[in-house]
Amino acid sequence: MNASQDHVVAVVLAGGQGRRMGFVDKPLMPLGDQTLLDHVISRLAPQCSAIALNANGNPDRFQSFQLPVIADSVDDHPGPLAGILAGLDWAALHQPQATHVISVPGDAPFIPRDLVAKLTQALGEGAELARAHSFGRRHPVVGLWPVSIRADLRDQLVNHDIRKIDLFTADYSMAEVEFEGVPDPFFNVNTPEDRTEAERILRG
Repeated sequence: MNASQDHVVAVVLAGGQGRRMGFVDKPLMPLGDQTLLDHVISRLAPQCSAIALNANGNPDRFQSFQLPVIADSVDDHPGPLAGILAGLDWAALHQPQATHVISVPGDAPFIPRDLVAKLTQALGEGAELARAHSFGRRHPVVGLWPVSIRADLRDQLVNHDIRKIDLFTADYSMAEVEFEGVPDPFFNVNTPEDRTEAERILRG
């Protein structure tokens, strides 16, 4: 099924443990006069019809964003695939118009403003899934997922212990969509040094 932007909702994967940042909620860290998550949301919101945040633990820490906070439904924190599944389940239950979910990390403040448009266009060329690629690197967590695959994803997570995105997507036709820009549009803030660099980019 092809996707249109009107039928795409987003899940922001905001539940990482932030090990290299001293086990903090990275999306809530300041960047400029906002948080990392504010920057992600401001770029993503015009591109889709609704946004949810995927995070475990106390959802009240995201209360100021006034967005649904959905926890993993699979035990033992199996990683981003569980967050993607949570987004697909949320879309199926609460966003009946949605045919697809776009997933993005909560620590990538410069995501492209045409991310959804380019990924949906790639699906129109016959692929089942689409993901972002930049500067010789693929970005598995930045992808467009049909809601219809949620039962298969749950089965692979629960019954086959599939944890890596690339292992799950190997059974589907995948469009790799190239993005360019300076900085890299999928620059992740993983370390204090990355945050310093992001501040420099933001000022520039």
